[in-house]
Amino acid sequence: MLRLLWNLSVHVRNALHRFAPTNILSDAIRTRRGLKWGIPVMLLAVPYLYAAYLCTVVIDGGGPGWLYLLVLLFIWNAMKMIWIGPVSLVLLIRARAIEAGQSHAIQAGRTP
Repeated sequence: MLRLLWNLSVHVRNALHRFAPTNILSDAIRTRRGLKWGIPVMLLAVPYLYAAYLCTVVIDGGGPGWLYLLVLLFIWNAMKMIWIGPVSLVLLIRARAIEAGQSHAIQAGRTP
């Protein structure tokens, strides 16, 4: 039973990692070329939070309760977009420090 649940969770994670837009975006930002876009991507949290707000307004107006699942999804995606900014900034600083160290090693005549 545990093995079945483990395999199911692995397949669900792989499917979400491959097809969910925020996961694709966060993977693209974690590349060296995409690190500079981490801070601007934080602005994408605003539409997600607005969509969550609109869903709660519809629910309060007598809408279906399953919209709470969308609210949860929108808030989760907004948190991912907010979090990717500081993470990408730290990764960018680390990448530039490594590149600077390699550049100094090359100028000094050593191999990195």
